[in-house]
Amino acid sequence: MISDDIGVVAIGRNEGERLIACLASIKSETNNVVYVDSGSTDGSAAAAEKLGAFVINLDLTRPFTAARARNEGFTALKALKPEICFAQFIDGDCVLAQAWLDTAIAFMKQRKDVAVVSGRLRERHPTASVYNQLCDFEWDTPIGEAVACGGNALVRVEAFEAAGGFKPQMIAGEEPELCLRLRERGWKIWRLDAEMGLHDAAMTRFSPWWVRSVRCGYAMAEVSQLHST
Repeated sequence: MISDDIGVVAIGRNEGERLIACLASIKSETNNVVYVDSGSTDGSAAAAEKLGAFVINLDLTRPFTAARARNEGFTALKALKPEICFAQFIDGDCVLAQAWLDTAIAFMKQRKDVAVVSGRLRERHPTASVYNQLCDFEWDTPIGEAVACGGNALVRVEAFEAAGGFKPQMIAGEEPELCLRLRERGWKIWRLDAEMGLHDAAMTRFSPWWVRSVRCGYAMAEVSQLHST
């Protein structure tokens, strides 16, 4: 599928070969690709440009967050292709399943009340470590209407813009926070019974798992504080 009504925003930092695999998985789906780099030192930005992506290098004087990167990528995507109706967000350590966008867009066109749709994300090497396996369990969310999505998801541009995008200051948890605001506006979030892609956590030690867990806990607390009544 090569379609002009969809674009992709990929984000990353020092992803190396994983980023190349990520962008290669997108090329057959759409030519509307923006890559947002958060201060890589491994040549990621140049590699992405070589693969045909429009590259944004984030301003180093401001704190990096995934939310900020996705917002700036989306803004650039809309400037390049104002007519797009859907935007797929993907992290640079992931590859997109070949049939995902066809499946997701067909569903979104049927269900005008759905703002965000995601599918099954799997770990590339789930048995390489207990931490990779835990990630794989985490990605296996219930099918059907959901309360939130992860960082890899297809959004309806109309809904995303009306909600004001992600909150750029959030260091984590920006996806459930956005989904909460979308649901307050009457939109639905959906998880399809379809393969969305592969994630490469490459996590073999306890310390990165612990850092990730602390960030997740902080994110839950921040979302609760932002929306406490």
